[in-house]
Amino acid sequence: MNGRPRRLALIPILCLLAVLAVAGCGGSEEDGTRPAPAATEFPSAEGKTIDQLRTGSGATPSEAVVAPAAQSFEVGVNRYPFGVFSTGGEQIDDADVALYFAKDEEAPVQGPLPAEVVSLETKPAYRAKGSVGDVSTAYVVPGVDFDRRGPWLAIAMLNGPEGLEAARLPSPDVGLYPKIPAIGEKAPSVHTPTADEVADLSEIDTRVPPDQMHAVDFADLVGRKPVVLLFATPALCTSRVCGPVVDIAQQVADRHAGEVEFVHMEVYEDNDPNKPIRPQLEAYGLRTEPWTFVIDADGVVRERIEGAYGVAELEAAVAEVLPG
Repeated sequence: MNGRPRRLALIPILCLLAVLAVAGCGGSEEDGTRPAPAATEFPSAEGKTIDQLRTGSGATPSEAVVAPAAQSFEVGVNRYPFGVFSTGGEQIDDADVALYFAKDEEAPVQGPLPAEVVSLETKPAYRAKGSVGDVSTAYVVPGVDFDRRGPWLAIAMLNGPEGLEAARLPSPDVGLYPKIPAIGEKAPSVHTPTADEVADLSEIDTRVPPDQMHAVDFADLVGRKPVVLLFATPALCTSRVCGPVVDIAQQVADRHAGEVEFVHMEVYEDNDPNKPIRPQLEAYGLRTEPWTFVIDADGVVRERIEGAYGVAELEAAVAEVLPG
């Protein structure tokens, strides 16, 4: 470290504003997810480079901006969330989208990888009043296989009202954040402030009203029972999805009361974005928010999710650590 206070990285999702409210208007499944379009709706990558796909597939250059909603990727299969919006910041809610990735201009291309649309809605009783952004959905490609470290090339193909369009994506840099606990690793034990340590919950929770995930110190839980550890700051969120994620976590927490503990940890010292991030985030190597870690009774990370997710995805992750 260089002695300067660490703050969250201003990654491309900062420009999203509420971009993750990019919903498709098509019919929804019961869990709020709109299935991905068929891969056959997009150009084949076989025998083409990433640039040939972008310029020679019959697609016009897109004026839409496709912005990643995650920054940390590992060698192996990764979840890739993103948003789509106009250059003026307006949400685009009617496009079918597929992504393509290649290690370099000459490497084989992985794709098309169509994206599903995930609902971030909760039951009305769990919706906060003071979150940043008006976020209801997110685009997600569940599995992108990065087989090497370093920067990759990426493009998106959009099927919209005007036909097929191509857009560049910022290059994902695989392996850039090796200190973040990986699936299968032990979760660092950190103290998290609890409700009985403060005079007012607003000291440790920017949500309005505060959530109920501050009852127990994470350090007293890890390695003893299953726990979900959530790093998020609803009122100060750079990514604009902390509020919905905390709402979702609270809904799932109430469903699994007595089986799995949920802990919400705020991001900035004194809840002031001009101050450093809290030491708990430093211990986990985090530079973006929100982050969610699902940890089993032995203290091992069984799932980690950067950015937004829906109730169904968190439920599936929690099911992996349920007792019995």
